[in-house]
Amino acid sequence: MERLQKVLAEAGVASRRKCEELITAGRVQVNDEVITTLGVKVDAQKDVIKVDGRAIRQQKKVYVLFNKPKGVITSASDPGGRKIVTDFLKAVKERIYPVGRLDYDTEGLLLLTNDGEFANLLTHPKHHVPRTYHATVKGVPHGTLLDKLREGIELEDGLTAPAEVEYYDINPEKNETVVSITIYEGRNRQVRRMFEAIQYPVIKLRRVQFGPIPLTGVPRGKFRHLKPQEVKELIDSALKTHKIQKGK
Repeated sequence: MERLQKVLAEAGVASRRKCEELITAGRVQVNDEVITTLGVKVDAQKDVIKVDGRAIRQQKKVYVLFNKPKGVITSASDPGGRKIVTDFLKAVKERIYPVGRLDYDTEGLLLLTNDGEFANLLTHPKHHVPRTYHATVKGVPHGTLLDKLREGIELEDGLTAPAEVEYYDINPEKNETVVSITIYEGRNRQVRRMFEAIQYPVIKLRRVQFGPIPLTGVPRGKFRHLKPQEVKELIDSALKTHKIQKGK
């Protein structure tokens, strides 16, 4: 017996948080009974579970690494008709959804899955899974400014956690600098806002690593399936960082 929201997430309905919203909204039935209470336990092999009147079925768990191009929406749909990440994943038969988000103008490593527990583990604030970006800015920000990012910088939604920051590449001809920055939070547009706070707005942003998994070897607009060992490494990374934070 497992919690209903977990069974829904593992069936690829949505992330666990979204599944909880579906339940409380009265859109889920178990054996023809509408369930609106979180925490109800079900038997996925015996109970008939429906969402909006349609029975769910357990899917094979799929884990995908996608190199998202700039100008693509991290969403399953877009009313405006813009390109969405799943437009590039037609070869994946299972219904998958993004693990977290990348902004419209941000490119790089994006994970997608139909495993709600896995997605929740990687995105839950308590786990502090590192994400590394290459941020291109005009000019060369002084080291003291980068120190502010390393120590944590005050944004409108509070002080950021300390980040790992270093120069990655300096191009005198273009008067541009690429800064490598690793953050341990998932706030909206966080990296861009951090650089705006030191008055060096980002002109290009690319995520190059999620936890221990790098983007290496996947062309822009292409994807690959994660290996079982990589899935394990991501899970271990999330659990490890949670223990470290808890220990503090």
